[in-house]
Amino acid sequence: MKVLAALSGLTGVVEQTRQLRAAGVDGVFSFEGPHDVFAPLTLASTVGGLDLMTNVAIAFPRNPIHLAHQANDHQLLSEGRFVLGLGTQIRTQIERRFGVAFDRPVDRMIELVAALRAIFESWSTGSRLNFTGEYYQHTLMTPAFNPGPNPYGPPPIYVGALGPRLTRAAAEHADGLLVMPFSSRRFLHEVTMPAVQAGLRAAGRGDGEFTVVPEIIVATGVTESERTAAEAATRALLGFYGSTPAYRPVLAVHGWEALQPELNALSKQGRWSEMGALVDDEMLHTIAACGTPAEVAERIRDRVAVAGRMAGAVCVYQAVPSPPALIGEIVAALGRET
Repeated sequence: MKVLAALSGLTGVVEQTRQLRAAGVDGVFSFEGPHDVFAPLTLASTVGGLDLMTNVAIAFPRNPIHLAHQANDHQLLSEGRFVLGLGTQIRTQIERRFGVAFDRPVDRMIELVAALRAIFESWSTGSRLNFTGEYYQHTLMTPAFNPGPNPYGPPPIYVGALGPRLTRAAAEHADGLLVMPFSSRRFLHEVTMPAVQAGLRAAGRGDGEFTVVPEIIVATGVTESERTAAEAATRALLGFYGSTPAYRPVLAVHGWEALQPELNALSKQGRWSEMGALVDDEMLHTIAACGTPAEVAERIRDRVAVAGRMAGAVCVYQAVPSPPALIGEIVAALGRET
């Protein structure tokens, strides 16, 4: 099982990537935060030898041509080790922060994946670009803007999903699923994987033709005091996630759905520092993998096992990044037989 670690910020990304590679991770991933999602991976590509993944690039504010060029370039830079991970975000962020439409997000994502495949096909074969859909139309590709065939092939397209409709659509149309970090073993077993299987059946695909990549929130440390501090930061992170209505289904599986509107109310009042206190120990340890590196590795292994033979990698995500050497201890523990 491959282990990918999150890149944080832009300053020192190259050195951070070198240290992560030395620690034994298989790749690095970026996410949409205060910086562009592709910029850290461009820097990380200079280190070499690692998988690169956007987890996730917010899809709808970007045009498929923009995404295709970015993905194709990073496939070249990484020598064929890039994965384009796409996500929808939530309506409020898409409409109010990005200022674009969010109608019918599942249908829009399906069409965007199809548009990307059409663009990659045109570049690979020289065939005429002629994609006309409801949301995207691409019917011109002149030689000056055509990068030509990628020697490593087109990059795979993964979709980040939580709800069963988008999860099923990802399994039917994309190459892989990025499991959102605010999740649990039970949610993965009862909601995510049945939707994946439904999508694969609809597409006539087997388990071996699709990859599931859980992203797991990790809280660890060398000393007990470091682990306590990491858990406190993780409670705050879970409070932030839990305040979003889109994540209520995860809470509902465990009977915690009443917590979501309470967290949401605090967020609307700007009382961010109080939200973590509402995350009790049971919720913390159900959603996040906490403890020593060895204990974290065991919890990761237990979560990923739900995906069975489709589990191709795991992404380690932290509220406060650990030193690369500590991530290396998790990687080493995952590699040991149980």
